Amino acid sequence: MSLETRRLAELADHDAFIKRHNGPSQDDVATMLKALNMQHMEDLIEQTVPSDIRLGRELALDDPRSEAEALEYLAQLARQNRVTKSYIGQGYYGTHMPAVIQRNVLENPGWYTAYTPYQPEISQGRLEGLLNFQQVVMDLTGMELANASLLDEATAAAEAMALCKRGNKRSKSNVFFVADDVFPQTLDVIKTRAEFFGFDLITGPAEELANHDVFGALVQYPSASGEVRDLAPLLSAAAERNIMTCVASDLLSLVLLKEPGQLGADIVVGNSQRFGVPMGFGGPHAAFFATSDKLKRSIPGRIIGVSKDSRGNTALRMAMQTREQHIRREKATSNICTAQALLANIAGFYATYHGAEGLRKIAGRVHRLATLLAEGLKQASVSLAHDSWFDTLRLTGVDAGKIHGRAMTHDINLHYFANGDVGISLDETTTAHDVATLFDVLLGDEHGLAVAVLDEQVVANGASGIPAACQRESDFLSHPTFNRYRSETEMLRYLKRLENKDLSLAHAMIPLGSCTMKLNATSEMIPVSWPSFAHLHPFAPRDQVAGYHQMIDELSAFLVEVTGYDHLSMQPNSGAQGEYAGLVAIRRYQAAQGEGHRDVCLIPSSAHGTNPASAAMVQMKVVVVECDQNGNIDMADLRAKAEQHRDQLSAIMLTYPSTHGVFETSVREACKIVHDNGGQVYIDGANMNAQVGLTRPGDFGGDVSHLNLHKTFCIPHGGGGPGMGPIGVKAHLAPYVSNHVVTPINGVNAESGAVSAAAFGSASILPISWAYIKMMGARGLREATELAILNANYIAKRLEAAFPILYRGQNGTVAHECIIDIRPLKAASGISEEDIAKRLMDYGFHAPTMSFPVPGTLMIEPTESESLYEIDRFCDAMIAIRDEIARVESGEWPLDNNPLVNAPHTQADLMDSDWQRPYDRQLAAFPTAAVQAAKYWPAVNRVDNVFGDRQLICSCPSIDEYRN
Repeated sequence: MSLETRRLAELADHDAFIKRHNGPSQDDVATMLKALNMQHMEDLIEQTVPSDIRLGRELALDDPRSEAEALEYLAQLARQNRVTKSYIGQGYYGTHMPAVIQRNVLENPGWYTAYTPYQPEISQGRLEGLLNFQQVVMDLTGMELANASLLDEATAAAEAMALCKRGNKRSKSNVFFVADDVFPQTLDVIKTRAEFFGFDLITGPAEELANHDVFGALVQYPSASGEVRDLAPLLSAAAERNIMTCVASDLLSLVLLKEPGQLGADIVVGNSQRFGVPMGFGGPHAAFFATSDKLKRSIPGRIIGVSKDSRGNTALRMAMQTREQHIRREKATSNICTAQALLANIAGFYATYHGAEGLRKIAGRVHRLATLLAEGLKQASVSLAHDSWFDTLRLTGVDAGKIHGRAMTHDINLHYFANGDVGISLDETTTAHDVATLFDVLLGDEHGLAVAVLDEQVVANGASGIPAACQRESDFLSHPTFNRYRSETEMLRYLKRLENKDLSLAHAMIPLGSCTMKLNATSEMIPVSWPSFAHLHPFAPRDQVAGYHQMIDELSAFLVEVTGYDHLSMQPNSGAQGEYAGLVAIRRYQAAQGEGHRDVCLIPSSAHGTNPASAAMVQMKVVVVECDQNGNIDMADLRAKAEQHRDQLSAIMLTYPSTHGVFETSVREACKIVHDNGGQVYIDGANMNAQVGLTRPGDFGGDVSHLNLHKTFCIPHGGGGPGMGPIGVKAHLAPYVSNHVVTPINGVNAESGAVSAAAFGSASILPISWAYIKMMGARGLREATELAILNANYIAKRLEAAFPILYRGQNGTVAHECIIDIRPLKAASGISEEDIAKRLMDYGFHAPTMSFPVPGTLMIEPTESESLYEIDRFCDAMIAIRDEIARVESGEWPLDNNPLVNAPHTQADLMDSDWQRPYDRQLAAFPTAAVQAAKYWPAVNRVDNVFGDRQLICSCPSIDEYRN
């Protein structure tokens, strides 16, 4: 084979992944362009992307690599990581994910490619898993209500502080108390949040709480150094002084410890990581958040509730409008948008698999080994800082230097306190042999202690590190769900039953505007399970995580080139948190320039709800900029308001392309207006997937943007999380992005506090985006963007005769998504956008985005990953639904009894012996040949949202309900 032939063969191989990721073939592209009356892709891009912002060159990235090459290179990086025995603790612990859960949930696209369960009829499996998670949290914490997860323990604690402030009507104080033995990363995040909420903080021994006039308090149970103390007197005294209390706790410890609800806590938060979720160098992990019933209308995040469907059967749904407070926009007290649904499901399934008996064995074994270690150390005259413990011991008066040297020899990581004390946290993975090795490390080889002998002594003496007043007495996980699936066979079938109730990308395209649902390639996902990425502690010494750092540095460099910014902060672990982090950086920078008084944020009326919510969280005053009749920013209004507030103008938050799905031609001018009036430009990266390779926000005026790695860069949605929202910033903002108190980041001001618990957010999912960019290369990324725009314009063309396209760009094209207007149809027929959304389920599709950003509309985004066949199948379904609406308009079908208002149709409908409908069963459930060939059945009929909110039930119903 000649050199030229070999090079051509290699090039073809490198193209293979691009062709697999991008759905349309060359013939498909030609067909779609012809439908648009165009000949070349360049014609579409020229008519869609304004010429003054186009990049005009290929991105400076490496050529695309094949899947095999990318995985081999990533494996080389992974080998630079060194997985050691970690006893660091501090909120992160070794655990064993049951293999049946790893293979059938974590590594299963039926679970990880599903969307947030806004459409409950096709999300019953995920919803049941999340309801299980809520029940686990409620049972173990002793609280009356729990949400369906937050991002991490530190941010959950910050949310608890905010809830204490708005929930405490009796206190006029503006001060929050944090015990000095909480995890340092938690205090770090709380300091950041408190600074921009305008709260003062007091830190001191927990026992001093009652001495202070504060609105709320946070204590750790067990403490960061392992102490287990009876919090009941402290919490009672706080309540008497009108202080609301939050307890940060550990779910596994609560198997043995008295539940915080019994002790008098108002709020309980923590991390469910050790319920089967790997440490992953910091995440993703599902935080839990539980409260008393009186706070149920104020709890942040999503709550899963029990309702009923139109046939009266039990059905689950996301309950209450407070599930996502950002819908309150500038009046929000939280901007939460992403949960950790996939990880919450894994934690819930871990508890389901083990049940109460299994969890008692695991927790009991961890505590017993910790007690063996404690008793041996006492016999060796080593002083312990506390005479109580669950899994963590703090050694005091020891030679930390010698211990560190021996620990490194044995490949062991311990926790070293600033005062010379040494901490050891045991976990589910610890064995008796490990304890013997720990004696060697802590005492030297001549200690003479034998684990077996110590074990006999502990049993004989009934030794325990848990004080009698702190021992749990109540039962938990008594619901049948947690007592039924003990064998792997039963667990496998349970997981499969739940998976079958959900619609995911494994079934069909999910055409959601604003929430890009593209291919999450298997080769991108594989490294997430590699032990060298999954089992590293986020506070491990840097020389043990060199591969992680190189991968993160390379990904950061990729994203800097893609965005046109100068620096990237990888810490935010959701898009909304990225917004918050970017605005925090702006406010810190302006304060450093003597302009801390700048606090006005301009936000277009079309913006995502998280934008004004994020601005409110950093104490910005939101000023709304109006849009014109074409959906574009009203430039005259922008100019007037920028000039009106020029002395106080802090920033503008723009989404580009706009939330209306068009490339606004005036974006450069908008950025200049804000800069000329002293403000910074925040460009929301939610629609970055329409920019990559064509234009860069850092080039046309952006100072900071967040990037939704779970959208543009292929991290899967996981049924509502995980997400990642790193921010790109210009050089002047770089020193003001988030640092981290435990693992400081070079180049960032030391006083710039954290926004997430881990320095690099949810680091273990970053290989997904790294692999995507590496395998696509510059050309592949650009082609993906072009195809996303082509697919959206083709859909708009096919549907325009049936549904009005609400907004178009200057030349009549749309960006990567289009909005169809249902309002005229609703006025003429009575059929709503919700009816269309539910009817699409009968055709085997998830609904587009409903009523956002404009009420009464549907926003459709096909992504680049969908083939022409699938896009046509979707368009055919929408056109068929339009024909059905016409039959309602004509009076052939009554408004209260037709396929749309009765949708979705279930198997129970078709089996109904009393079919009283003016259309036949085949039209109801099998409206097209494609559906007949591969039918997806909604698990329940249309869910009654009003009933669910009026009779709020957020715990597991009787097992009999699941059999209906």
